[in-house]
Amino acid sequence: MATLEKIRSKAGLLVLVVGVALFAFIIGDFLNSGSTYFRQSQERIAEINGEVVNIQDYQGRIDEMAEMYKMQTGSTSLPEEYMTQIRQSVFDALVQEVVLDEETAKLGMIVSPEELFDMVQGENISPMIQQMPMFANPQTGAFDKAALLNFLKQIEVENIESYPADQQAQLRQAQNFWMFWEKNIKRQRLEQKYTTLLSKAVSANNLDAKDAFDSSVENSDIVYAMQSYATIPDSTIQVSESEIEKLYNQRKELYKQKESKVIDYVAVDIRPSKEDYDKAQADIESLKEELKNSERVADVVNENSEVPYVDAFFSEKMLDPEMKQFATTSEVGAVYGPVFDNDKYRMFKLVDKTLAPDSVKVSHIMLAGQSEEATKALADSLMNVLKGGADFAELAKKHSVDQAAENGGELGWFTEATALRGVNEDFKNAVFSTPLNEVTVVKSLYGTHLVKVTERTANVNKYKIADIDMTVTPSSETYSQIYNELNHFVSNNNTIDKIKENAKEAGYQLVTDATVTKDNQLLGSIKNSRQVIRWAFQNGKGSVSEIFECEDKFVVAAVEGTLPEGYRPMRMVEDGLRAELAAQKKGDQIVQELTAKNLTSVEAYAGAMHASVDSVKFVNFSTRRIAGIGVEPNLNAAITMAAVDQVNAPVKGNNGVYVFKVYARNKDNKEYNEASEIRTIDASNAYRVGFQAIQSLINHADIEDNRIRFY
Repeated sequence: MATLEKIRSKAGLLVLVVGVALFAFIIGDFLNSGSTYFRQSQERIAEINGEVVNIQDYQGRIDEMAEMYKMQTGSTSLPEEYMTQIRQSVFDALVQEVVLDEETAKLGMIVSPEELFDMVQGENISPMIQQMPMFANPQTGAFDKAALLNFLKQIEVENIESYPADQQAQLRQAQNFWMFWEKNIKRQRLEQKYTTLLSKAVSANNLDAKDAFDSSVENSDIVYAMQSYATIPDSTIQVSESEIEKLYNQRKELYKQKESKVIDYVAVDIRPSKEDYDKAQADIESLKEELKNSERVADVVNENSEVPYVDAFFSEKMLDPEMKQFATTSEVGAVYGPVFDNDKYRMFKLVDKTLAPDSVKVSHIMLAGQSEEATKALADSLMNVLKGGADFAELAKKHSVDQAAENGGELGWFTEATALRGVNEDFKNAVFSTPLNEVTVVKSLYGTHLVKVTERTANVNKYKIADIDMTVTPSSETYSQIYNELNHFVSNNNTIDKIKENAKEAGYQLVTDATVTKDNQLLGSIKNSRQVIRWAFQNGKGSVSEIFECEDKFVVAAVEGTLPEGYRPMRMVEDGLRAELAAQKKGDQIVQELTAKNLTSVEAYAGAMHASVDSVKFVNFSTRRIAGIGVEPNLNAAITMAAVDQVNAPVKGNNGVYVFKVYARNKDNKEYNEASEIRTIDASNAYRVGFQAIQSLINHADIEDNRIRFY
């Protein structure tokens, strides 16, 4: 009983404890079950019209595009500025895809499988494919459909696992390459169909055609005088705040802005010191005699140069201008340099020269996957039947283990450099020394090749050159000195006010009021400076950053403030608006004063303007920029409408007031062709309407961009 009474006396406490425990259990269960939601939210890099883009999908597309770029350029890695461009390109493409897919879905517009087939291997090959160098005929430079079809046959492999590991990697890379471009071709066609539909709704008529024709064939020659607005002091012109506000409201849509940070920053170049330059010069000078006299030229180059030695002959067209000048005017064994240009020392040696074909077309039968004895026996057997007149292409189809087998073993065209880099030195030597249409056996990492050269280009002068390149870079001592000096300055000036006050005296240039948005990739023109922008959006007013290393600069930034999303305040554009209004008032004043004088010649007006008379020819309504004058649309229109040999009334322009006389009007001897003019206008409209339509969809899209959290 006592125990029961004790429990009752503590009932309130027990209820509270149980309640807390129950709440903890429920909220814990909620958090666990909701962990997927929170993780997804954290991984969301963007939302476009309600469609979520997560970081994995976005990064996957970045990686895909980066790999394509590496394949096309032969690079193994990409610098950060390239990756920055790729990230932005992928994001822009994602936004465009979402908004375009929404619009085309409403219209039931698609790209059918039949259309896609026609664009990739049918009668209407996509221009994107036709422009790829890998499908160009080496003789003519023109697109070669046979090369395209051969490539497609090579990558259409079902049992890819049966190939050697290195070939599997090459095949998968080639397949990924093709799928990437196939997706882009399909995407481009969908966009083209949509924009074509819209552009067809805007068509020129016969009046448009005649007006455009007359504007282009009729030209005026004028004499003129101009009084610049600068001749009137700004202090004599009064512009009211209400006038500025009125113009601001008229232009307000031009001042839309995203959320921005206003920052000040110091950027210090990480440059080599004089000692660094002197050391680099001494280093390369010390190699000159060794390069000239050593029989180990390749070792000398590879041990000292940024550019590895290539044991191959190059034609003149493959050499840069300086190397070409040296190679074509020097004897074998000659050494040139060292010379200094753009922070780099270079030194060349002409190792050898020859007269030989620049390129050869090669077919092969590749044998692999058997023991060395079995492979040799098969190679000997095939060589014997080939000597007996057997067809090489048929044997390749039957015995070659690589993807070129289906095309009779044809590999395409090789220069010495591509043969060396693509296979090995023995292969390069074989294809450039074997007589035309004869077969030789050569080994590589891929297997044993029976190689046949089927075509050769004409003989040209070719050169083998050793090239030592040394870029002068800051030494560790120089790097540390620059960093320590800046760090000392920041430590002693750790607020915005102190940095502003003392930067100039310390020898640093301070950039003030730089405005950046979340999607800006660079701070000014500073490479790899995205990290500074990310820092700015993670910190508030008055914050001073650490020292960032941005490629070849050290950067310290300070946050001045935040500009919210919306419209730029009038105070930020007030100076420009005031200057524009002042120019308009100056123009009105000059026109009024000149008109009151009732002058009758351009020369008299020039005297009143304290200016000289000048002339310009071939001005018409379509002239974008008048020679010696600039962009003056009001003047263009007045000249087009003016009578010949009649002094025109003063015209108020962008930069001053003009008085002119048309002294000659000429017409081109061109026949009017209405259909041709309409086609020209429609073509111009099609591009403009298409671009503006897509851009309008993007501008009106609801986009949440969270990239600043990740990149």
